[in-house]
Amino acid sequence: MAKSLAPTDGVRDYLAAQEKKSLLRFLTCGAVDDGKSTLIGRLLSDTRQIFEDQLAALERDSRKHGTTGDDIDFALLVDGLEAEREQGITIDVAYRFFATPKRKFIVADTPGHEQYTRNMATGASTADLAIVLIDARQGVLRQTRRHSIIASLLGIRHIVLAVNKIDLVGFDQAVFDRIVEDYRQFSQELGFQTIVPIPMSARYGDNVSRPSESMEWYPGPTLIEHLETVSVDEAMVELPFRFPVQYVNRPNLDFRGFAGTIASGSVAPGDEVVVAKSGKSSRVKRIISYSGDLIQAAAGQAITLVLDDEVEISRGNMLVPPAARPQVADQFAANIVWFDEHALLPGRSYILRTETDQTSATVTDLKYRINVNNFAHEAAKSLDMNEVGICNISTRTPIAFDTFADNRTTGAFILIDRITNATVGAGMILHTLRRAENIHWQSLDVGKRGRSDLKSQRPAVFWFTGLSGSGKSTIANLLEKKLFASGRHTYILDGDNVRHGLNRDLGFTDADRVENIRRVAEVAGLMADAGLIVIVSFISPFSAERRMARELMADGEFIEVFVDTPFEECARRDPKGLYARALNGEIKNFTGIDSPYEAPEKPEIHLKTLGKSAEEMVDALEHWLNERDIAEDQHDSGGI
Repeated sequence: MAKSLAPTDGVRDYLAAQEKKSLLRFLTCGAVDDGKSTLIGRLLSDTRQIFEDQLAALERDSRKHGTTGDDIDFALLVDGLEAEREQGITIDVAYRFFATPKRKFIVADTPGHEQYTRNMATGASTADLAIVLIDARQGVLRQTRRHSIIASLLGIRHIVLAVNKIDLVGFDQAVFDRIVEDYRQFSQELGFQTIVPIPMSARYGDNVSRPSESMEWYPGPTLIEHLETVSVDEAMVELPFRFPVQYVNRPNLDFRGFAGTIASGSVAPGDEVVVAKSGKSSRVKRIISYSGDLIQAAAGQAITLVLDDEVEISRGNMLVPPAARPQVADQFAANIVWFDEHALLPGRSYILRTETDQTSATVTDLKYRINVNNFAHEAAKSLDMNEVGICNISTRTPIAFDTFADNRTTGAFILIDRITNATVGAGMILHTLRRAENIHWQSLDVGKRGRSDLKSQRPAVFWFTGLSGSGKSTIANLLEKKLFASGRHTYILDGDNVRHGLNRDLGFTDADRVENIRRVAEVAGLMADAGLIVIVSFISPFSAERRMARELMADGEFIEVFVDTPFEECARRDPKGLYARALNGEIKNFTGIDSPYEAPEKPEIHLKTLGKSAEEMVDALEHWLNERDIAEDQHDSGGI
């Protein structure tokens, strides 16, 4: 019996020992062909993370690709994508785990090419330390600076300056010293707490896990020695307690627990906690884990908290200590790294997701773009893929957060495209905006219902969208005349007319078009609140902005009217001569020619104009409005 239990006991002892080791997350970055993948392969080999069959396959692949002569090409161990092996570059983020007797490590191998900067930002977002590789023959390059600046922006404070391929310059100390001095001068404004320079040859293992016999002039640690001993300041357990609630567990009437993973700090039974958003307080009654009740829990542990009181807490809220609360606001400034091929446009609505919370959000102002090559602040109206900017953000509902400088877990967020559901950006919160604290809703005695009843009508926003020349303004004008004649209270917001006043400062770039629609949607919402039937006639080419306008209105108030006229017919009509000028290149950013039009997929009203008169379409619109009002009256009276 003892023999059968021995292996199990050995595995348990091994797993217990691994759990007690600290974990260091780091990434490798730098310019193309500086040796990042080779270094990681060397680390895995030297720490015995490669099995014999893997080593044999690596030797075969090294001979096949012939990149290092008769030597093993350790980069092939990490460059798993065939495209990377064929081109000799890394194009994705590869994560690897390894361990030494003293510590566990997760390393991200990030791409060096400039067009993959967003991948590097992904790897840096969770890293505690960055190894910045520099080819000793090349010195500090533009991409070295670029990656160092992004690492700084993403909160990394510890740098290993790995001067690689030192063997190719004859292990020359003067070359090493010059590169170190160049890097220190460049990075002195980036806020790094430690910069540890190490000369090395990843290919041959010099100063990776063993001291180099060829560099007796270097007295410092090997890379492994430094990684095993580096002290990462501001350990999450030392920060204030933060417990984002991920799930409310209520299997029966006698139990109510709040499940989640502790983001920072620690907690014990009897500790007083506060609900971040409401300020309601209670005390921790029990801490439940998979293995049973705990007397204490700390950052990184998945637990369920049971409180003394029946306080209201939902997913997305946070339990915190009363003396160290996070900020709760709906407006703040943030660093944003943009990932998407479609530019970030101020005024456009996105989904903002934090550790557990989610809400609609708008970039209200792009203050400036950061030139990641020299850290200069540049004026910009949009952010393209891989660019970094400082933005003001407004969320639909307040969120609880810390600044990113104080807590990287609760101070970070991502932005998600509302249509594709793709992650389009990553953000780091800098500070709240004073306006978030100073502006509050003023209670008014007269509301929308009273204003609508006085006018004996239900408010509505008819949002006409379609190409230039499709007939939007003609139909909208006739509709208002007919509604006005029947005693309805109306107002038209026409695209051209609004640009003479409210939007006279806007041009026709994508960014200006987004702001154009945002302003009009806000005005239309105010007019609907006044009880009016608002008729909006704008090209409004982007579906994201039309969705944003819809969400500003009450349910059923926004009526999207797609005036569907083919491009060829609009160009034939060309009432303002704009198509001819645009086709001749005299007008830039013209919708349908060199700027896209995203047709509505499910409009409330679809007007196909060919073969129909404007009067026929207006009759159909009025009929639709009357039918809506009848249905809502029946609903209010309980008839349906």
